[in-house]
Order: sequence, then structure tokens, then C-alpha cells
Amino acid sequence: MRKIIFSVMAFVLFSCATSKDILYFQDIDSVRKQQIQAEYTTRITKDDLLNIVVTAPDKTVVMPFNLTLNENMMGGYASSQSLFPYLVDSEGNIDFPVLGRIHVEGMSRIELTNHLTERLRDYIKDPVVVISFTNYKITVLGEVRNPGTYTMPSERTTILQALGMAGDLNIAAERDNVLLIREINGVQEHFKIDLKSAKIMNSPFFYLHQNDVLYVAPSASRIAQGTNTASIWSTTLSILVSAVSVVSVILSLSNSAK
Repeated sequence: MRKIIFSVMAFVLFSCATSKDILYFQDIDSVRKQQIQAEYTTRITKDDLLNIVVTAPDKTVVMPFNLTLNENMMGGYASSQSLFPYLVDSEGNIDFPVLGRIHVEGMSRIELTNHLTERLRDYIKDPVVVISFTNYKITVLGEVRNPGTYTMPSERTTILQALGMAGDLNIAAERDNVLLIREINGVQEHFKIDLKSAKIMNSPFFYLHQNDVLYVAPSASRIAQGTNTASIWSTTLSILVSAVSVVSVILSLSNSAK
């Protein structure tokens, strides 16, 4: 009986939700066209892992400039599986073969590519430098179908793509109460995001940074559901304990009578 009552209560709570509680970008019709001006340039930070491959027409001269697991490079190119990633240390530096220590913190991938290319011209004719992040990760928690930490395939990752990888928001999620936690200049800062508004597309949070954390808050009805569930389990446990006690007393009296 209790289960039936609880099911009815949960149905009533969730059936009260309207399209205004659930739909994304509810003002999108008033926007029509919107120039995305959000900054999405990813900056290299401490503890980043970078894959850096140096190539050139003369394959033999590039070998000293590639950190590989072995001396053999297929046709002068290092495969992604054979590369040692460069760890950005606590001072924002990497140790690069031949060139030595280079300060990379704060650079974009393109800026570092250009910087290395110019310096390598002293050693290599027509060098080509390819750089990628190996630990570009976003964490999504809360009212999503598949919470967890995800490795992003691209540094230009939007909040919608991250939520999509997490299976989208649950029906009980607060779409106007998404928390973004981001480290800026060594300080953890947090921002509230409203996915009901199309303005998010023009905000500095539309494109995510490496190590960003998204937390999707539950709706009031979802919290109430969890509270009711805990209460029901507590009541059920109390009834079971009482029943066991009564049975024990009856068995004890029965044994005494014998």
C-alpha cells in the first residue's frame, strides 16, 4: 500500500512540471541569428599533458626532437602510441629536446606551435610541429544520465557537447541552475548557468576549458522524492525490527511453556 501511495505522489510531483521547467533555449525565437562571440581559446596550464610531434622533409634530422618510447620511428614520424607526453610542471615549463626548458603556461596550442616552429628553423629546414592535449577532461555530475569524467576529442568543446556525452540532463534537473566550477589563475571560481536561455551561446562559459566541472542541481520535486524514499525505508526497517522482536518474544514464551 505504501509503495502505491509513494508512486502516486511521485507521479503527481513530476506531472506538475511544464515545458517552461524542461525546455532548453526558450527565448531562441527572439534571437533568430546570434553571432557567437564566446572566447574558446584553450590556454596551456600547469599539469597539462601535451603531445608534440616534429616532422620535416628530411626525416632523419627530426629524430632528436621527438620523445619516443624507442629509437625506431616509422618513416621518420612518431605514432601517437609511441610518444611520451610533455608534462607542464608547477612553474609552467616543459623540457624540450635540444631546445631545453620552455615556458608554455598561458600559451594557446597555436602560439606554442608557432613558437617551436620558429626556434626549430635553426636546426631543421621547413619544420612542421603538431601539438595536441592528451588530458583534456571535463567532469559532469548531478542530474545527468551518465555522470563521470570525460576526455574531450577537441579543445573547442561546448557545454552542450559535454552534457551530451553525459547522456543529457534527467527530467528532474534544474536547467536554470547548472554550476560551472573553473580554475582561473590558480583560484577555483564558480558560475551559475541558465540553459533555458539562448544567451548561454554568447557567454564566456559556452566553450569549456580543460578540467572544468559541471554540476546539475536536482529540482525540488527530485529532492522531495529522495526524502520520501529515505523516510519509507526508515519506516520499513523499523517495522521489520519490531516484527523480529515480537517473534523472538513469542518463541521465548513458547519455549518456556514447554
